[in-house]
Amino acid sequence: MQTFIVALRATLVTLVLTGLLYPLAVTGVAQLVFPHRANGSILVDDKGNEVGSQLIGQGFADPAYLHSRPSASSYDAANSSGTNLAPTSKKLQGAIHDAIAAYRSENGVAPDIEVPADAVTSSASGIDPDISRENAALQVARIARARGVAPERVAAIIEQHAAGRELGLFGEPRVNVLETNLALDRTFGRPTHMAAGSGSLAR
Repeated sequence: MQTFIVALRATLVTLVLTGLLYPLAVTGVAQLVFPHRANGSILVDDKGNEVGSQLIGQGFADPAYLHSRPSASSYDAANSSGTNLAPTSKKLQGAIHDAIAAYRSENGVAPDIEVPADAVTSSASGIDPDISRENAALQVARIARARGVAPERVAAIIEQHAAGRELGLFGEPRVNVLETNLALDRTFGRPTHMAAGSGSLAR
């Protein structure tokens, strides 16, 4: 019985420390130090409506917006996944070939300009929220044309929301798609005609 009581006490102490006090302390520090990230990095539009997380990619089809990286999961965070196809897969190679042609046509990219890999391949998660700066730059002309503004103004907004490598070492320079699209709407207004399936901004 004495051994049982000792074990019970150790279990209760461990439960209180690791199951109650530690989570409360971590949550409290997170809310004080970086509340935006601790609460899911939620972004809101100019009306205060929550439109998504800065960390979860969404699909945009309207030409007035930056388009996200392709998704094998249809941008469904509950079904996050990649294509699981090998680089030698003929199916994958065919899909990439078609995606390159569509990307060139959609954005007016000349044949001698290389299409960024992230513009035509999906990420491992299928919900990557960022695209490369090269990908974003090639979409400037289309966005400017759809919104009836100078390309330089669109490029400036994209540049404002571009991020470099973490600590100057990790990752790649990138642009957050949802954050930039919200900035485009705040600056130029929401497009009067929204394409079907253009993303959560089309409300």
